[in-house]
Amino acid sequence: MKKSPVPGRALLGALCLSVGLAGAVHGGEPHRFGAKEGEELARSAAAAWSGDARLVWVESDEEVTAAGQSERWGYLFFSESRNEGRVYSIKNAKIEVVTDPAFDFPAPPLDEAWMDSRRALSIADAEKGNDYRAKHAGELRSMLLVRGVLNLEEPDATTWAIVYDSPTTSGLWVVVDARSGKVVKTWRG
Repeated sequence: MKKSPVPGRALLGALCLSVGLAGAVHGGEPHRFGAKEGEELARSAAAAWSGDARLVWVESDEEVTAAGQSERWGYLFFSESRNEGRVYSIKNAKIEVVTDPAFDFPAPPLDEAWMDSRRALSIADAEKGNDYRAKHAGELRSMLLVRGVLNLEEPDATTWAIVYDSPTTSGLWVVVDARSGKVVKTWRG
């Protein structure tokens, strides 16, 4: 596997990590898929790297469609025995990028029962995303899945952050509990 830097996209100030999956090309159009579809391949690679590797972060590495699918998703794993992380960025049903980010603190593993990006986006759109897009010519910018950062009331919960952008106003964040589907919070910024 080839090592190279992962193109980063977003987010959380001090936690700017980047990570991504896509499938085969069909009729000239790239295959886009939900984040869950790349998890098994990423987990297999991580297990070969370190037996105690745990998935701690998932992020869209390419544009996310209105259906919550992307051409590429990134998966960050953390190994306590190695005290380091490893990112697998998946596209076209294969690992396209592997990198070891500067990551020197243990991150909590994601809940293994997290919902797919398609469902999380559908919930976020219904809550505020569709209205934001319509009123502000907004677009979906990024999606990320993380535990222990975005839900201070339940820090052990795994959550999706769905981030929207607009050329005319501040962005919109919608945080969705990745197990229950409950919208935890929204904010502009």
